[in-house]
Amino acid sequence: MNYAEELIDFLHGSPTAFQAVDSIEKLLKENGFEEIEGDFPIKKGRKYYLKRNGTSIMAFTVGKDLKDPSLHACASHTDCPALKLKPEGLMKRNGYVLANVEVYGGPLIRTWFDRPLGLSGRVLVKTRSGIRPVLFSSEEVFALIPSVAPHMQRDEDKAVDRQTDLQALASLKEDVTIRSYLSEKMKEKEENILSYDLFLHPFEKGRVWGRDGEFISCDHLDDLECGYATLKGFLEAENKDNINIYLCFDNEEVGSLTRQGADSDFFSSTLDKICAALKLDRYELLKKGMMLSCDNGHAAHPNHMEYADPVNAPRMNKGLIIKYNANQSYTSDGLGSALLADLMDRREIPYQYYTNRSNIRGGGTLGNLSNRHVSLLSVDIGLPQLAMHSINETGGSEDIKALIDLCRSFYSSHLQVKKDVYKLR
Repeated sequence: MNYAEELIDFLHGSPTAFQAVDSIEKLLKENGFEEIEGDFPIKKGRKYYLKRNGTSIMAFTVGKDLKDPSLHACASHTDCPALKLKPEGLMKRNGYVLANVEVYGGPLIRTWFDRPLGLSGRVLVKTRSGIRPVLFSSEEVFALIPSVAPHMQRDEDKAVDRQTDLQALASLKEDVTIRSYLSEKMKEKEENILSYDLFLHPFEKGRVWGRDGEFISCDHLDDLECGYATLKGFLEAENKDNINIYLCFDNEEVGSLTRQGADSDFFSSTLDKICAALKLDRYELLKKGMMLSCDNGHAAHPNHMEYADPVNAPRMNKGLIIKYNANQSYTSDGLGSALLADLMDRREIPYQYYTNRSNIRGGGTLGNLSNRHVSLLSVDIGLPQLAMHSINETGGSEDIKALIDLCRSFYSSHLQVKKDVYKLR
């Protein structure tokens, strides 16, 4: 199976967290998952999912036996750095109509210039029965952020002014407003369009390229590549003894401090209801539980090896990465990594290690934030990529299979803990 081409289709159909959750939900439904709304009528041998805010999703399978259950979870995130439309989304300036945006997360700003941009997210529409969220994606290019020519701006290193330089050219027709635009495209009355959460995003589709298709370049590899790969492994796994959980949270790029983020009660409160419905002891279940916190990491840069650790510098197409940080920006420790390495060695799944260079501070991810609410033995993993937070990120096309194979194996395994002996078999 060509996972790289399938991933590009998935990413192209998931330009924002709203569309990403919709794409994930469709795959879950195709595989027999039932949506939970209201009560939790959970039964053994069944498959369920639930959403929060339309941007985070949690799915789980319940084993048929559960004689000695363990809990296996993989967590990733749906969001990526982007440009978000402000409440008054279009403004007139100097005879132009510009998309009025602010920065979401920490994108590589210069990569957004001179590219065709689409507009996607959700629109809140007033109906007779109440306010209804509606997914929206423009079918044509919505805007473009023009650079200043070097003849007029000699200082190439001039910092980008986020208020002045990032407003995107949308039209020359000064009578257009964001609500009139949405009204026309959605076939809704303008007065019924009350609000929206809309983002600019690259309009063009990603590509597989290089000798024998060795690279994949696309937006949103960080972190929907992990969201896709963990979902594939989750759907392909079978386990009669486990409660297996798939998590894809929103707002990781801005700290996860939202009701749909990893630092919310979404996972914890749902787990409480699962334990109550199945009459399981949460404490005992978590003692035999494990989570993979899945978020991409930095591949060694071909032109700047000075930014990499001398030996823990992963390469693309050499397998997934286990991420370490002495100050616990990542959750990995010797125990969790040993269990995972043993599993991958037995299944012949390629893997590497990643650490930040000691004199360069790296970022964190969602594992520790989730562990504040559901404390599990955890390992931070991901796939190596270049140009993280660029509008066009690059990774190795072969690495996708390694993560899918690991997640399938992880979800099909059972964590056993007896005194000081651990097995993941």
